[in-house]
Amino acid sequence: MLDQALKILKDTFGYDSFRNGQAEIIQNLLEGRDTVGIMPTGGGKSICYQIPALILPGVTLVVSPLISLMKDQVDALEKEGVPAAFINSSISASDVRDRLNGAMEGRYKIIYIAPERLESAAFLDWLNNVNLSLIAVDEAHCMSQWGHDFRPSYLLIKKMIDRIHAKPVIAALTATATPKVTRDICDMLNIPAENVTATGFERDNLFFQVIKGQDRDRFLESYINKNRSHSGIIYAATRREAERLHAFLIKQNINAGKYHAGMAEQERNDNQERFLYDDLTVMVATSAFGMGINKSNVRYVIHYNIPRNIESYYQEAGRAGRDGEESECILLFAAQDIQIQKFLIDQSEMDEERKRHEYDKLQQMAGYCHTEACLQQYILKYFGDRDAKGCGHCGNCTDKRESVDVTRDAQMVFSCIKRMKERFGKTLIAKVLTGSSDRKIQSFGFDKLSTFGIMSDRTQKQVSELIDYLTAEQYLLPTGGHYPVLGLTSKAVEVLLGKRSVLRKENVQAKQFVVQDALFERLRKIRKEIADAEQVPPFVIFSDATLKEMGAKLPVNEQALLNVKGIGKQKLELYGQTFINEIQDYCTENGIAQPEPSLVSPEPQAKIKNSSKEKSHHITYQMFSEGLSIQEIANARGLSTTTVESHLIRSAEDGFEIDWGQFIDKALEPLIAKSVEEAGTERLTPIKQRLPEEVSYFMIRAYLQKNIRK
Repeated sequence: MLDQALKILKDTFGYDSFRNGQAEIIQNLLEGRDTVGIMPTGGGKSICYQIPALILPGVTLVVSPLISLMKDQVDALEKEGVPAAFINSSISASDVRDRLNGAMEGRYKIIYIAPERLESAAFLDWLNNVNLSLIAVDEAHCMSQWGHDFRPSYLLIKKMIDRIHAKPVIAALTATATPKVTRDICDMLNIPAENVTATGFERDNLFFQVIKGQDRDRFLESYINKNRSHSGIIYAATRREAERLHAFLIKQNINAGKYHAGMAEQERNDNQERFLYDDLTVMVATSAFGMGINKSNVRYVIHYNIPRNIESYYQEAGRAGRDGEESECILLFAAQDIQIQKFLIDQSEMDEERKRHEYDKLQQMAGYCHTEACLQQYILKYFGDRDAKGCGHCGNCTDKRESVDVTRDAQMVFSCIKRMKERFGKTLIAKVLTGSSDRKIQSFGFDKLSTFGIMSDRTQKQVSELIDYLTAEQYLLPTGGHYPVLGLTSKAVEVLLGKRSVLRKENVQAKQFVVQDALFERLRKIRKEIADAEQVPPFVIFSDATLKEMGAKLPVNEQALLNVKGIGKQKLELYGQTFINEIQDYCTENGIAQPEPSLVSPEPQAKIKNSSKEKSHHITYQMFSEGLSIQEIANARGLSTTTVESHLIRSAEDGFEIDWGQFIDKALEPLIAKSVEEAGTERLTPIKQRLPEEVSYFMIRAYLQKNIRK
């Protein structure tokens, strides 16, 4: 059976070999053994049930927690030629009936549902009327009350399985499960411990770093500006902080969106869609922007505040680099953020036992921020890997910054705090030390202290950064709410007594993490054009990893393109020639030798080959100017009509004249004009959503070229 599975892996999904753990899980499921699979984010969990779904005779049911994720997964499967559908609250009752009937008639191999669907008696009855071969429980840690994202609706899964007359094989999959959570999953689904496949939690492509005692806003602005062309997520602990950070980034002219539970649902969904479609570069969010974000080309995740526990942190950080490309995970630590998390735990509706459990996990999260050992090793040991080795590439493993002795400066700060009776926060302490004329200082009589103005040669900002550093290194203890009061710890007392020195490393400088070449950018532009036209996220067309491999291998024929990871037969047929043409153009323009003609797969005579001296979209324009229709050009060149339409748009951008009016239905033009006026011209999707089905994306583009982008 594994031979058949390998063939599907290559032909459908475009990969030559299984990743660690995939073959074992697939073999178990095909042989009828219920299985728990614990694999890191980006480790290929979906393949573990998608391939058995294509081999087993009946339907595979996938329980998934987020409706936004379901659509992305179904879109991706359809591009691979896999018949799939989702059923959730976003579709009508008639669509639900049609899709359920379609599954019974064999029109679908995979059906995605939300766990809440299991509350429907009609749906439970349907389960006994369909040939159900496999049930896959995605994000299975949601079943355990000790998991970081427990969802009561997941408890319905066991009841569902018990009601099915002919029990299907069960797959439970997750990326973040401690040993305790894993035991819970096994117990609830009656899966033997020997049927657990755990591949480890290591993510070699992720580079972890903790930055302490620095101006977080300044670092954030610098980092994003140096990585403007890449997608990233900024996590904040509260809605208020997310709003502030979003406003800050917008003020810096950064293309950022926001997402938190306090926003209207439509605004949240719109921002999420724009981020998935690469129309927004940065998303500022709380943990509400959570599980199931399937965007594969997120290059960095920055936590502005400390998360509540290691599980949440690793899952959120793990949204970077899902395509296997190198990505960065940065935590900007400020000690006062621990107080925020404690407050959130206190205000929750958890019972006292659960709260104590959460406090313990928060303490382990704080330990991650303070460890001087390998950061990835710390995480892996938390998840039970006692033999984990140092990664060699995290911020701690590679830190070569010089240390400076700041003992005297620290003593000044500690002495001032002592004289202020340890009753005030960072801002007022910095003002006293720098000799501010603030009336509040005079009212308290702090201008009479011996420490008043002893650091007047520094700015308040510089002194505040020093205080942040001393707090992060646990010389100072913040207590209280959003604006904590600072007190001295035993470490600080030892410094005051001359028994301990304070060494401070220079600030971490933001850097450009990934540098892309010109061909990658060209391929990415084409991918975006196709994605916009087909109304899917760009990563559904091809991942960044696939585009990079194209750039490295320079495939200029179909057989060579099939050897690129992530390209199966269906995608080759849909998009192959478009990307081959662009690569050929790039090679010609840059004098790069192409394969000998004998090595190039022969093309049918009906197809017109690309001239080595002329860009592909210019050839399309020439044929169009000679009177050929879009369909005729597509047939002659072996391209999709979508690609031909994109070629005409690109030709117009190069300055070629095109009569766009011929592509616009005169009766529909007023409707398009009204929709453009309401939705603006930044994105096509909001325009399309306001129009009848017969208005195509290309008709909208033609209207914009004719009236807006002259």
